[in-house]
This record gives sequence, C-alpha cells and structure tokens, in this order.
Amino acid sequence: MRLAIIPVFAVVLAACVSSSDAQDALNSRLTLPPGLTAGVFARVDGARFMALGADGAVYVSRPRAGEIVRAMDADGDGVAETQTVAVSGLNRPHGLAFHGGSLYIANTDGVVRVRLGADGRASGTPEQLNSYSGGGGHWTRSIAFGADSMMYVAIGSTCNMCVERTPDRAAVMQYDADGRNGRVYSSGLRNAVGIAMHPLTKQIWVTQNERDNIEPDHEDLPPEEINILQDGGDYGWPYCYGDRVPSPDRAFNDPPRCARTIPPALAMQAHSAPLGVTFLDRATMLPPEMRGDALVAFHGSWNRTAPTGTKVVRVRIQDGRPVSYEDFISGWQGANGRRWGRPVDVLVHRDGSILISDDAEGVIYRVARAGGR
Repeated sequence: MRLAIIPVFAVVLAACVSSSDAQDALNSRLTLPPGLTAGVFARVDGARFMALGADGAVYVSRPRAGEIVRAMDADGDGVAETQTVAVSGLNRPHGLAFHGGSLYIANTDGVVRVRLGADGRASGTPEQLNSYSGGGGHWTRSIAFGADSMMYVAIGSTCNMCVERTPDRAAVMQYDADGRNGRVYSSGLRNAVGIAMHPLTKQIWVTQNERDNIEPDHEDLPPEEINILQDGGDYGWPYCYGDRVPSPDRAFNDPPRCARTIPPALAMQAHSAPLGVTFLDRATMLPPEMRGDALVAFHGSWNRTAPTGTKVVRVRIQDGRPVSYEDFISGWQGANGRRWGRPVDVLVHRDGSILISDDAEGVIYRVARAGGR
C-alpha cells in the first residue's frame, strides 16, 4: 500500500510546489505595491477585454479567434477551474458589457447581444443590434452602459491623421439599449479604447490613444489622455492635441477651432497606449485608500526609441476628476526594453481582487492582498 500511495502523494506535492514556484517566479518579475501579490487566474490566448457575469464568471474577448471565453472560479481559490467558449462565430469581438440580462459584444462592425444559458454559453444566435463603420487603422470597439441605460460605443479613427468620411469614426456613439437611434455623443477622439462609467459622478470616462509621428518630437508628444465625455463635446483630433495645442501639420492647423475643443482631464506619457480602465470602488482586496481611484492598463509603445508603458497605473481622483497617475504594477518590460507581456484590460472581480488581461502572454492575472481569497 505504501508503494502505491507514495507516488500519488509525490505527484500531488510536486504539483503544489510547481504552482507555488510559478507564483513566486511571477512576483519576482513584477513590481507590486507592498502587501499585494499576483497569481495566474486563467490562461486565455489573446485575451483582450473582460466583463463580469452575474454568476461570477469572467467573460473574455478573443478577437482573433472570433469568440468569447468564459472562465469560472467556482471554489473561490483565485484560479479558474473551468474555461469554455461561451460565444463563437463573431467578427473581431472586443468590448463586452452585461445589461438587462444579456451579454453585449462590440464587434468591429456592429454590436450584438446574446442570452446565456445556465451553463454560461450562448442559448441562441447573437442578435445583431446595429452596424457602424469597420475597417481602417483602428479595429477595436469598446462598449459601456451609462446610468441612463444608454449604450456607448467607442469607435477609433481609420488613420493616424485625417478628416473622417463618416461621423461615427474617432468618436463615441450613443445608442438605445436595442441599438437604435445612434448618434455621435463625443467626437475628436482618435482612438478611445478604455471606457467606463464613474460610480459617483456617472460620467463616461475614456482612455485616449493619441497620434503618432508628430513633428518635431514624436518621442514625447503628444500626451495620451483620459477624457471625461460631454454630450456634443469635441476633443480636438486631428486639429489639436493636449491642452488645445494646434496641430503642426499644415492641413490640420486651425487655432480658432482648437480654442473651442475640450482639453484632456489628464495627460499621460506619450505612446503609452492606455487601454482598459476600471474604477476601484468595489476592490476590497486592495488598500482602502485606493477605493476612490482607478486603474488603467498601458499596453506600451510601438514606435518610441526607448519603449514606454507596458504596466498598470493607478489614477488618483479628487472631486470626481483625475489629478495624477503613478505606477501600480510594472515589470512586464525589462531594462533593455524587451517585453514578455502586455497588459490590456483591468477588472474588479466578484471577490474584490483585480484581474488583468495580457494578450502577449495569454494570461489573466489576479492581484490581491497577500494570502487573500
């Protein structure tokens, strides 16, 4: 009996040691705030944006695969035991949102919604709610619902610098929950990727990826932005950047027009590529002093001599507005500029921990206080 038991015990022990060693290795590579630790919640190849279901499952978009994956941590140990395809056959799905009992999915050419069965999978064919412009340089679409139950969809520009042919590009569109009555809510937004509603002010915030190749200093200009949307607001692109600075390009240099635009609520390091944003009011696994702030995932630069970004930052908020930002988690990029991961989205999980998707490593990380479940 002992000969039969010992190998089984040894295998279980080895698995536990391996898991512990893997977490230690991860935390040795990342720099986190004191008292917090990181682990692997799930492995999802090409993981992009996330949404939390009513059942506590985490739904993750995989644009290249055209599907939404459901990851479930049923026993609350911080690791998803099951992973299934919830919805498939989609057209580059990106942003996700739950509303009215349905999962809304922002495909690159329109929003669909689908009812999920008891197993968390689509109970039928996704319903096409609307269509908007597809193609061009920025293919991602992000979605959020406001306190008014209206649907907001961020649609990036077709180009680096141009005058768009259709008004739904470089804009955030507003729709009824059924996809009807679409109109431009805010414009002049080159590529607003992260989108979320502030829990107290109920305003819609977006993270803004600004232009490339500006002269004379494309390395550190223009700043990336956080914008707080206003109905009918023009945020400047392509005619100006930052605090209403006119574009140096002759075709877009229009100071009078710039003077009428809305400057960013917060300027951030150029070319950081800010993507997902989440507010921390429900993040009970983080220090209490962070509950009024937000986290933003920096995907990282692509055309900067010294690469920047590739981290998650904490955005400090006062009186409902962002006032500063600082590193929250870093380490996905080495001193030599080489990267082994790229953060995409951030989500507060049902247990108050933080989930971070990484489309380069194909991982969803879980961040919580040390020993927290």
